[in-house]
Amino acid sequence: MNGLARGSRVDGLLEELWNAGGTDLLLTAGMPPQIRVHGDLHPVLGEPALTHDNTDELLAELLTPAQTDAWCNNYELDFSFSWRDEARIRGNAFSQRGDTTIALRMIPSAIPTMADLGLPPILGDFARRHQGLVLVTGPTGSGKSTTLAAVIDQINTDRACHIITVEDPIEYVHQHKRSAVNQREVGSDTASFPDALRSALREDPDVLLVGEMRDLESIRFALTIAETGHLVFATLHTNDTAQSLARIIDVFPPEQQAQVRVQLAAALTGVVYQRLIPRIGGGLIAAYEVMVANTAIRNLIKEGKTHQLRNSLVTGHREGMVTLEQSLSTLVQAGVVQYDDAAARSLYPKDIETRPRLRAGVPA
Repeated sequence: MNGLARGSRVDGLLEELWNAGGTDLLLTAGMPPQIRVHGDLHPVLGEPALTHDNTDELLAELLTPAQTDAWCNNYELDFSFSWRDEARIRGNAFSQRGDTTIALRMIPSAIPTMADLGLPPILGDFARRHQGLVLVTGPTGSGKSTTLAAVIDQINTDRACHIITVEDPIEYVHQHKRSAVNQREVGSDTASFPDALRSALREDPDVLLVGEMRDLESIRFALTIAETGHLVFATLHTNDTAQSLARIIDVFPPEQQAQVRVQLAAALTGVVYQRLIPRIGGGLIAAYEVMVANTAIRNLIKEGKTHQLRNSLVTGHREGMVTLEQSLSTLVQAGVVQYDDAAARSLYPKDIETRPRLRAGVPA
């Protein structure tokens, strides 16, 4: 358990964040506490600038003795805890120019449904599979963890199976429903992602969630587990679906990449890339890019032609595929987001259409 007490200063700041409907609290020396609301940082009203001693004191409110020892050894630390039965808090403390800085992400305890999030319907199809690799990608803060929590909760609701998650740290806490859900946190339940994945096959899983495939060993184990009759969900930090596959392959030495391409082509079920866009009138909404591993996609992966994958996305609408630009175009045309906001998050802004295409003089 962390040492955060109700009525402490951090508790009060988290209450400000909760009441504002925000996502993040940033505590750094030289400025007032900052909260992120609808993607933008704002100072907490009435709070003075924090000092070096203030941030040290605030961190001391949050850490257990063991975490304090780890902090003193490394001056960077990931941690998480529950707050008032309302939310999980994912924290990171780091040192900058000798000062302590703390970033806290608020994750409501209630797991949203796939319908609540407006997830692409194809993700429901992926969730019903019994084997394969599904990647959810995007930059930090794009909602990947929330998307995967909704998918895991759907499986937990629909299927009687064994779900294992490996996370750093645990964010959403899943209750057992039809499935047994065992959540392992790196640092407390296992030493590392590779260690957890190495032992996963001996733990009788049906579904495995890998919080992040961050190194060669994690990727190798995830591919092997997906190949051997298990459904694996994992995240990557990339800028589109094709880049995700290139990133996986490029992690391996050149002499192994041909074999890895064959493995990946066989194991892959699909890739979902997402970005959060400011919504007109306030709030955020997600835009998605979806790749489904059909025969053409698998062949391009095996042949090392990941740069041609976008062409398959453009023409794969009937199979549930969509480019980010097509998703952004839909949001812009519906008056949900501004064109400039959409274009700023696209690698191909010229492909964003502000008006529906015409077919024989009739709106498509």
